[in-house]
Amino acid sequence: YMKEKEELKNNSVVVTVMSNIGLERYLGEHGINVIRSKVGDRYVMEEMIKREINLGGEQSGHIILLDYVTTGDGIITAMEMLSILRERGTKLSELSKEIRLYPQVMVNVKVKEKKREDELYFIRDVIRDLEAELGDGRILVRPSGTEPKIRVMVEGEDLVKIKGIAEKLANVIKREIK
Repeated sequence: YMKEKEELKNNSVVVTVMSNIGLERYLGEHGINVIRSKVGDRYVMEEMIKREINLGGEQSGHIILLDYVTTGDGIITAMEMLSILRERGTKLSELSKEIRLYPQVMVNVKVKEKKREDELYFIRDVIRDLEAELGDGRILVRPSGTEPKIRVMVEGEDLVKIKGIAEKLANVIKREIK
């Protein structure tokens, strides 16, 4: 909508690494660049400012419309959506049918102490092998920014396959981090 109205700055949107690959592909099909940031409003906002982009958000539902505010604001987002729906004469359920989201599995592995991303070096080869097994999809392993947990996210077309891959990765992490 913002692209159609020529209101989307730099023809780009900032999303986090956790955002569904289906969203990225949908936006790409419509000629919109996707910039991925770390998880968290502040990281989305940093990328938006750095790249002069006015639309960004997180999978959690935080949408930042930089033309109005510098943080996620549910009321402003709702008002914008209602305006779009009214202008197009459609329902939200119809708009959401346009995007094909991929199944996504998240497994949280509890650890004794918070870890940094560089401390997860031991899993790189395992991830590479599992990505080959996965095919069309992606794997993300990252430490939680708020809790002593390692987050394993696997996304792909086959829910059974991604569940199995997520569990394999979680088990490797449990075995390696004592």
